[in-house]
Amino acid sequence: MYLHSLSGLSMASVLGLAQLSAHAAPVQIKAPAELPAKATLADVIKASKPSDWRALDPDNTLYMDIPSGRVVIELAPGFAPKHVANIKALVAEQYYDGLAITRAQDNWVAQWGDPNEKNPKPIQHAQRTLPGEFTVPLKNIKSFTRLPDLDGYAPQVGHSNGFPSARDPKTGTAWLTHCYATVGVGRDSASDSGGGTELYAVIGQSPRHLDRDITVVGRVVSGMPLLSTLPRGTAPMGFYDSPEKNVPIKAIRLAASMPPEQRANLEVMRTDSAAYQAVLEAQRHRGGPWSKVTAGHVDLCNAPIPVREAGK
Repeated sequence: MYLHSLSGLSMASVLGLAQLSAHAAPVQIKAPAELPAKATLADVIKASKPSDWRALDPDNTLYMDIPSGRVVIELAPGFAPKHVANIKALVAEQYYDGLAITRAQDNWVAQWGDPNEKNPKPIQHAQRTLPGEFTVPLKNIKSFTRLPDLDGYAPQVGHSNGFPSARDPKTGTAWLTHCYATVGVGRDSASDSGGGTELYAVIGQSPRHLDRDITVVGRVVSGMPLLSTLPRGTAPMGFYDSPEKNVPIKAIRLAASMPPEQRANLEVMRTDSAAYQAVLEAQRHRGGPWSKVTAGHVDLCNAPIPVREAGK
């Protein structure tokens, strides 16, 4: 490009330009202005009030115990009422006890269920399959705090009582989104081929293209490192290639079925609170001195939902 642009000049002209360039003052690159200090996520949490938090509902909280510890899952019956009820029925008959995490696919999901497909564990009272609950009528979801930031997967996104969600006013539908820690129901090709006997949690980049194609039943609120650091399966789709590599599930219990002293004492920041708006602003407009550029934007799946032990 440079040689082509000089092709019409004489050699003397070229030499003259070179001499001018040699004596030209060096270009001064101005350093960007330092961003002013702003409240951080930790600052917002520290300044929050007790009314900015809500306790987990024991009737919609699951404890999955595996050898490395406990995974706490909050269920969302408003978005998948039939599947949540069926999962509770499976828990009540202790269906999941003794099953396993059979899949850990890098940047994708950890999945658990019955590793014995040829002779599956019998179901006593629950159902093995249900029609998919990929969306629900928008009018059924009363709580929705909308994010003003643009989203590529839905006309509107925000939070419904602590769950990342989306909606489409034109179709009158709402749904939960596939963010990190989302818990969904595994299925085959048919929409009615899942019922909760196989569940998964997103452990990688948010696969939002799965939204409205799979029933989402909740999200992990505590214990994600236990799932996200599992050894990766080496068989196709991240399944473990031998039974001894499966991670056994000791038990899955509903919090309400356990004595209060054995329950996790966790609370979630209310996503309809002013404190949570401050959380979003802290993510949207980061201050200095470490940050040099502020995005002025937050993606739905990068909007943190703080969880803490009650009273701390």
